[in-house]
Amino acid sequence: MKYYIIAGEASGDLHGSNLMKSLYSEDAQAEIRFWGGDLMQNVGGTLVKHYKELSFMGFLEVAMNLKTILNNIKFCKVDIENFKPDVIIFIDYPGFNMRIAKWAKSKGIKTHYYIAPQIWAWKENRIKAIKRDFDKLYVILPFEKDFFEVKHNFPVDFVGHPLLDAILDRKSKDDKTFRTQNDLDQKPIIAVLPGSRKQEISKMLSIMLSVVSYFPEYQFVIAGAPSQDFDFYKQFLRGENIKFVSNKTYDLLSNSTAALVTSGTATLETALFKVPEVVCYKGSWTSYQIAKRIITLKYISLVNLIMDQEVVTELIQDKCNQKNIKTELTKILDIKYRKIILQKYNELEQKLGGVGASAKTASLIFKKIS
Repeated sequence: MKYYIIAGEASGDLHGSNLMKSLYSEDAQAEIRFWGGDLMQNVGGTLVKHYKELSFMGFLEVAMNLKTILNNIKFCKVDIENFKPDVIIFIDYPGFNMRIAKWAKSKGIKTHYYIAPQIWAWKENRIKAIKRDFDKLYVILPFEKDFFEVKHNFPVDFVGHPLLDAILDRKSKDDKTFRTQNDLDQKPIIAVLPGSRKQEISKMLSIMLSVVSYFPEYQFVIAGAPSQDFDFYKQFLRGENIKFVSNKTYDLLSNSTAALVTSGTATLETALFKVPEVVCYKGSWTSYQIAKRIITLKYISLVNLIMDQEVVTELIQDKCNQKNIKTELTKILDIKYRKIILQKYNELEQKLGGVGASAKTASLIFKKIS
């Protein structure tokens, strides 16, 4: 079978790579052409465009890069027509993917969505397009099944969260090896995860690192994103207690005492590594003003959304400042407070449905198109 996969972000590259491994295992004759990143490329298949060329964040940023986005959509349609896939597998990245799906459905191409768009957060009216344009939906959060099936009468498959697979499959490095290879000292580590896009990193890193001087007994280690070069991070590496590792987020989390994390998938990854965290998020003033008027969720972190309670503190926009970060980081370094968070993390893991999301999804896709 011929599979065309579209992943437009770093997280999509991770989950896409694991899905590709399972597809090759399920279908010995699989031909895969994809939009993604280095992880997917390492599995095999043919890379069409790297997600580094696709990532635009926020309402203003999207508007400013609209011409590039429209050109990418046009190029993608031509590439799909030339490849003639048996199925297109869309991974998250809804702004782009839903446009392609509408076109693909009109051409009679099978459309499967892995990691459904978060319409429960905003743009719930997209359900009409999802029902119209997608043959199958594979959801990864436990509350999504009821959202789609009960509220909107649209059957979906809950496959569990692929992060459980990604974490289980990783090759771990012990603390001593990790520190030696990355020139880190013996101080306990506070991981700093500022996101993967330049706009996001530039906005978040300075404020996250503003508390370093208050915790001299710790070293703050920035998790460099695979999509960014080291030269970009140099401006933030000031002070002996600020270190940097590139593309080693899981090794970093497995050796960290606490973490400062921007919203997104990283909040869930940090929890699954059992690292107490403070969630920090600060967008442009305009983007934030628009977002708060159309998003009605109680929380922004996946940890709190899945648990439906505040397990980790969220410091959003004006609350994301030096004083509050210092206060909340001090809390999660306290032994008694940490025990409470870690117990909640265990409950969170149980809710996610166990390992095997990639294999389940690949098997379901292959059976449905065979």
